[in-house]
Amino acid sequence: MGKYQEEKMKFGKMLSHKIENNIINIRFQEKAVFIKVLNSYIINFFVPLHREERNSKAVGNLKDDYYDFKVENITNGIQIITEKLVCKIYDEFKVDIYDKRGTLLCADYRGESKPFKRRYGDYMLAESEGHSLREESDYKVYVSKRMEEEMYFYGFGEKTGHLNKKGYHYVNWNTDNPKPHGETFDRLYKSIPFFVGLSKDNAFGIFFDNHFETHFDMGKDNSEYYYFAAVDGNLDYYFIYGPSVKNVIKGYTEITGKMPLPQIWTLGYQQCRWSYDSEERLMEIASTLREKEIPCDTLYLDIDYMDGYRVFTWDNEKFQNPEVMIKKLNNMGFKVVTIIDPGVKVDKGYKIYDEGLRKGYFATDKSGITYVNEVWPGDAVYPDFLNSKVRDWWSGNQKIMIDSGVSGIWNDMNEPASFRGPLPDDVMFNNDGITVNHKEAHNVYGHMMAKATYDGVKKATGKRPFVVTRACYAGTQKYSTVWTGDNQSTWEHLRMSIPMLMNLGLSGMAFCGTDVGGFGYDCTGELLSRWVQVGAFTPLFRNHSSMGTRDQEPWAFDKDTEEINKKYIKLRYKLIPYIYDMMWECSKNGAPLIRPLLFNYQSDKNTYEINDEFLCGDNILVAPVVEQGLKARSIYLPEGENWIDYWTKEEYKGGQYIIKKTPLDLCPIFIKGGTLIPVGQVQNYIGEKQSNSLTIEVYLSNDNSDTEYNHYVDDGESFKYELGEFNNYKIKVVNKEKIEIKIDLINYRYDDKYENIEFIVHNLNKKTLVINGETVEVINGKAFIANPAR
Repeated sequence: MGKYQEEKMKFGKMLSHKIENNIINIRFQEKAVFIKVLNSYIINFFVPLHREERNSKAVGNLKDDYYDFKVENITNGIQIITEKLVCKIYDEFKVDIYDKRGTLLCADYRGESKPFKRRYGDYMLAESEGHSLREESDYKVYVSKRMEEEMYFYGFGEKTGHLNKKGYHYVNWNTDNPKPHGETFDRLYKSIPFFVGLSKDNAFGIFFDNHFETHFDMGKDNSEYYYFAAVDGNLDYYFIYGPSVKNVIKGYTEITGKMPLPQIWTLGYQQCRWSYDSEERLMEIASTLREKEIPCDTLYLDIDYMDGYRVFTWDNEKFQNPEVMIKKLNNMGFKVVTIIDPGVKVDKGYKIYDEGLRKGYFATDKSGITYVNEVWPGDAVYPDFLNSKVRDWWSGNQKIMIDSGVSGIWNDMNEPASFRGPLPDDVMFNNDGITVNHKEAHNVYGHMMAKATYDGVKKATGKRPFVVTRACYAGTQKYSTVWTGDNQSTWEHLRMSIPMLMNLGLSGMAFCGTDVGGFGYDCTGELLSRWVQVGAFTPLFRNHSSMGTRDQEPWAFDKDTEEINKKYIKLRYKLIPYIYDMMWECSKNGAPLIRPLLFNYQSDKNTYEINDEFLCGDNILVAPVVEQGLKARSIYLPEGENWIDYWTKEEYKGGQYIIKKTPLDLCPIFIKGGTLIPVGQVQNYIGEKQSNSLTIEVYLSNDNSDTEYNHYVDDGESFKYELGEFNNYKIKVVNKEKIEIKIDLINYRYDDKYENIEFIVHNLNKKTLVINGETVEVINGKAFIANPAR
């Protein structure tokens, strides 16, 4: 630790403490520390190093009424005791946290900071090649923790590399880097300063709420400790105890907000390209999808639909009448999503520019002159999204697109990206009276743009907004779905997308996806076939490719590739009722749709570093092929369950590795024994076929254990569900000498009730089936019940 850093982080001896409500105010010789007990398992540590105000952009509406704790004096410090934690605070603000059994969970590192020695030759060459040359002495905020035995780290949002982040160093500084992203990249488009630590089956999370440039070194510099640090700002972090990873994510999303329930059409297949640059081309894509009976709900328009890249405009030569065109597409079952960048073209007479300039809504230099850089439209200015008046203005502009028939907004280039070098540190923003420079605003710029967009779409439509963003910060899940930016059509990027999406899910960003098939470079039929097998189980399911690359639509290669795409896209539509159920659960508890195996099987250490398998919700395990030419693969099935091969219905015992053959059209999928999967009709778009019946596939456990499942139904688009207007079917399966299924409608506030339910029972083994007390006939594994809800 450098001399400046030592002075900045010096606390001295503890002098006194006092308790005010749920805050413990501790006076050290050098600084004041504020510790807030949020509940029995979340504690916040705050030191105002930069300013007295927290100025958090992630945290809001926290419950602040927890007082069930006590504070005791100990040698050289105090300890805070809750129902689940013992937090000991010592001189120099050293913090050790234990569970109530006395197991050490997280301890500050007391040793000397000793990063391994780096040897540089040509300093300028190293810097030009993109290597991070920042030393620990550059940090103004720094906390190091002792590395415990067998530690694993997860989270950090969108980062390259493997699922377990131990041994990595990551930087949070939203960056648009057009080079092919590899494992050595320490920063990308998103900054989510949160991680989950796991050791000895005890999980905890740390959320470092600082949106300056932050660094997380998870034992890369020295295997004795890990640290988080920032170049400036306050020390403000939350410790979130599990002991389960599930509870950590629940706690983190209680702090930063949970993903709201999306409109159901957003879960369908989506087709995009840079660019479908004319009405004729867009209609050709739409017609081909319908002619070939490839289900699709959403078509995107990239930057070329605009008039000279002016945001909130249309090129009326390429798109002569957008309203008529979109209405025609709506009648075919398509929704249209348009891209909007933050860069506003410098152009007198252009309404958005003139109005923003007149009202002082753009970022300035330190002299107060509007700052100009270059993006797609040429010279451009940047709205000051940290200012609530600017956000209100931007929100109001969303109505321009909504009035033309657009159903969703895609925010891009909002790191913010710029073509004439990065924005200088002294570009200034007005955070509602607090002057903030670019160093502080950068990582939350896209986050605040997403908030403005969400608010505007919600006001203009009254429906749940569909917003897609490239850049974000912790808490953006409240406003937007995300995709992983400009990936490449390579097998490496397919492999890397799986741990990337799993860690995004563990970082609160549950509605996430990647460009299926890859954005840059030329895809192949085999790569697209394997990628669509992953995409069918990810929340955002979008095929997207770049200008100059070969066509990448499902039919662009050969008949086999087209049929494989169709097979898995149709499987996605079949699973929409199940996926919607899982998204409903996520909106309540933060549990992501795509998740690592350890999320559900934390007691099975074999799951801790599996990069190429994932769970889709609670009940489906997906083991895709991510290597070219692979015709068989090893699959680990977690212990404690029996697993049923989705394709063959063959049963396997958990806790073992198996080998499955994987011809090109087959992605290994396994259903957990003792579970229910509601399925729907395959259709060209969600809502095409209206039905008052439901099909549920029942996969029985081999240990005769009972099963419960909650199936959720609402109108699929409005916010009425927040007022309780939904149906919740509680379905219980008792698996003994006979199979008894009980169906209860435990919430009935939505008018559209099922008139009958079909059960498809797998591995019934000739047992009698009883539904709601009535013995029913089973024919080819199928049984029906009319008026199922009591």
